[in-house]
Amino acid sequence: MKNPMGAPTICNTILDTIGNTPMVRLNSIAEDIPGEVLAKVEYFNPGHSTKDRMALQMLENAEKQGLIKPGGTIIECTSGNTGMGLAIAAIIKGYQLICTMSDKQSQEKIDTLTAMGAKVYVCPTDVAPEHKDSYYSVAKKFNSEIPNSFFPNQYDNPGNALAHFNSTGPEIWEQTKGRITHFIVGVGTGGTISGVAKFLKSKKPDIQIWGIDSYGSIFKKYHETGEFDNNEIYSYITEGIGEDILPENVDFSLIDRFEKVTDKDGALTARELASKEALFLGYSSGSAFQGLRQLKHLLPEDAVSVVLFHDHGSRYLGKVYNDAWMKEQGFID
Repeated sequence: MKNPMGAPTICNTILDTIGNTPMVRLNSIAEDIPGEVLAKVEYFNPGHSTKDRMALQMLENAEKQGLIKPGGTIIECTSGNTGMGLAIAAIIKGYQLICTMSDKQSQEKIDTLTAMGAKVYVCPTDVAPEHKDSYYSVAKKFNSEIPNSFFPNQYDNPGNALAHFNSTGPEIWEQTKGRITHFIVGVGTGGTISGVAKFLKSKKPDIQIWGIDSYGSIFKKYHETGEFDNNEIYSYITEGIGEDILPENVDFSLIDRFEKVTDKDGALTARELASKEALFLGYSSGSAFQGLRQLKHLLPEDAVSVVLFHDHGSRYLGKVYNDAWMKEQGFID
């Protein structure tokens, strides 16, 4: 017997609850946006983010390929959410987990990963990706030193996009009964936008795919000009979207437009979604909806826009939902 969302009523493990997340119509906050605005609420996954999908996919692919053996160690550089997905899978499957993170990530993410048995190494944000102390380099170093270890490398691992091609995209198509005209999502590793876009465009090629970027990230300019401009790169606060590298999972040919959102606007919009729609969401979710707002003039009156909300607000209690922190950043008076 299955419930209306399709998940079995009794699951063998928590891993069986990944996917089949709900879609929610946005009402008061979207009154001035043409057409219908729907939210794919990914915090209903057990690790409270969309990254559970690809974490499990990458690990199961590695098991099939013999890249990790029983009792092995998973090592990943993460903003927190992929680490959480891997932590859940590691517990159920009997692996150890090491996560490297940049020091701009919230303390809640670090504490949650530690509570789930992961060893967390915090690395400086303001260093180049190839620097020995970057969270990319430290993860690679651990992988080279620890026997029977597996480095998923979510940025370049094809299992990342494949998970969303196999699950998130089909769910969105079915939930909208094929009516979707626009898909909007924050872009970090690129797996979510590329996997979903590949599926949706295979069904209806004229669906618009809009990627939301941060100021300080290179995605928007690279998409528009083909130039990797180092002058675009600088430190920013928003977590989980934007990059100073070009992950192989970002398929720019599938993305129709990028829009940048400021740190302030992303944070304020996340708080607005909580107060107006009772959706307690993460930082990048605020950025995703704000990006749609900034592009609303491009929407036809019969648009059916789906915004993917990556994760839950509980990971940002010390930042976005903390008045003292917001005042320190100059985001509120």
